[in-house]
Amino acid sequence: EWTMKTSIVFLLCISVFPGFSQGRVVREDETGFAECNVFFPGQVPPEGFTEPFHVKICQQYNKEPRFATLYSTKDKIPLYSAFKFTKPAQSEEENWLVEPQIDDPENDLHEMVHEADIGGTVANLGANQALTSDYVGSGYERGLLNPSLLNEEDFQVATYTLTNAVPLSPALSKSWHRDIGKVVEQALIPHCSQMDHLYLLAGAIPSSVQVKGKVSVPESLWLAACCDAPEGWSLGLVKKINDENSLADLTVGELENQLLPGVHLFKGSCGEDKQSQEKREAVLQIVSQIRSGEQVENSNNPDTKDQPEEKNNNQESSGWVRSVAGIIATPFIKLLELLIYIFVELVKFVFYFLWLVVKRVVGTILDVVYSLWNGMVSYLKAISMVLISIPYDVGRVIINIFLGFLQIVRDVVSLTYRILSIPVGFILHLAAFPYHTICAIPSVLKDVATGIGGTFLLVIDASAAVLHSVYYLACHIIKRFVPKSFSDD
Repeated sequence: EWTMKTSIVFLLCISVFPGFSQGRVVREDETGFAECNVFFPGQVPPEGFTEPFHVKICQQYNKEPRFATLYSTKDKIPLYSAFKFTKPAQSEEENWLVEPQIDDPENDLHEMVHEADIGGTVANLGANQALTSDYVGSGYERGLLNPSLLNEEDFQVATYTLTNAVPLSPALSKSWHRDIGKVVEQALIPHCSQMDHLYLLAGAIPSSVQVKGKVSVPESLWLAACCDAPEGWSLGLVKKINDENSLADLTVGELENQLLPGVHLFKGSCGEDKQSQEKREAVLQIVSQIRSGEQVENSNNPDTKDQPEEKNNNQESSGWVRSVAGIIATPFIKLLELLIYIFVELVKFVFYFLWLVVKRVVGTILDVVYSLWNGMVSYLKAISMVLISIPYDVGRVIINIFLGFLQIVRDVVSLTYRILSIPVGFILHLAAFPYHTICAIPSVLKDVATGIGGTFLLVIDASAAVLHSVYYLACHIIKRFVPKSFSDD
């Protein structure tokens, strides 16, 4: 009953709220990550991750690809998430999701859904992926590889999926998101002339330590960046799990050596032979400042330094005009933002209220229908059992009566036989006694005489045989020792 109700409510939620986050597990026969190949340079995903428990997921929202994830069903954590910077998030709202098809590939849910809304519709839920219950009371947070703070609106909602999360301590999770946010916004974006050509890979290296014996705690976290625009560059960063303040920079090749053998993160190593050393050094300088806790000023941007002096002078001369205009327009902008915010909240409230009403009405209807159905089934079952039992009971009574009559007849016959058999047998044995005793005397005497005669004849035969043997022996001795002429005489 609960499963059926949950499924119907879930379908209604999908129809009312079309913004549910969607994800698609990519089959082995598909190339790369399907629609999510756009998050890799040249649309070529990293190579070398070939284990059978590595699952490719194209993370989608509103039927649009948002980022790509390679998930390890053995370690229950993502190995990397590939994404692009959109713009810093204005606010964050955690609403965690799971991917049904990882645990149940035959399931009809081809979308990522809220864990609480799945109910019993997914077989083996949690067998191949982490769940919220794996983190509760463990001392670890669900740390996002693709940080939500680097995404906006639809992109941000899609990041809150457990297939994008790894177990991190609260302090490490905070420092990872803080450092990655600063590096991307202050070091990477300003030094990639075309922001659309900046590709980011955030990953984790699993360790033998597990949360609740199921979810692997990362040994270290890493970030790989590739700017494949003209005068491009690439960079790798690593943060050790046991040192929240660590942030080591290295080349992409050095980072690949720390991962699985044969791994190549970017196609052609992101043009490593044609990279701008000047750009890379500028990026590393800002990363060094971020690591040491210094504030990065906009003057560090070489693109700003290279601007013509005349343009800078024009900007300075028009700066006060923009300041005055900004002061005048600020109240109206704030008022407009407030009205938009109120309108959005009202729309959300209306949809939420409608959803509650629909949920309550549908739940009540389902309860009534279920009760009627149970009552009808019980009534039909009771009537059927009564109708079936009537001929059975009648037949059983008739058979019992017939068996009882047969038992009485058998007992009478047995008793009569026992009464009659006792005197008849006694009389017969008594009458046969003289025959078996007196009449047997002649036969006995005959047998005795026969025995005595036989014994006498046996003695005579034995004596004759002995005499014949002596005669034969004497003849044989005489023939052997007496000459033939004498023996003949």
